[in-house]
Amino acid sequence: MPARFTSTQIALHWLTALLILAQFLNDGAISRAFRATMRGAAEIPTSWLVPVHVFAGIAILVFTVWRVVLRLSRGAPPPPAEEPRALQIAAAATHGTLYLLLLLLPLTGFVAWFGGVGAAGGAHEILKTLLLVVIGLHVAGALYHRLILKSGVMERMLPARGR
Repeated sequence: MPARFTSTQIALHWLTALLILAQFLNDGAISRAFRATMRGAAEIPTSWLVPVHVFAGIAILVFTVWRVVLRLSRGAPPPPAEEPRALQIAAAATHGTLYLLLLLLPLTGFVAWFGGVGAAGGAHEILKTLLLVVIGLHVAGALYHRLILKSGVMERMLPARGR
């Protein structure tokens, strides 16, 4: 197992994080347009933010598939030797759930938007809320490692200095 993530893995992690932030800040326009479409409204609200949301979702899907392939082929750094087993299990569950959500969210959004499937839109909203919760757990875990355990786990996902 590698001692740290590759520069590609790190870049994809932070690009994905930025895209997720942008998606949450930019979901109003596509939500209004989707609701109007589902109601059969004569006028559908349009905004340049709608295609931005769609393309960012596609980018998140592509980056996530790439990240999964890299993780399966390259691996990930092992947990710190002193880390309790319960924390290792929690970290693995959190990472697995994040990857799953980052695959399902773009897919449900795609089916909802391009297929006009209301149930997919509903699932997309539920998954969006779940993603916020899991991101909160992920950030809390990273901060716990950094501030309490001082284990160096967080540094493995930060760009290396002086390389």
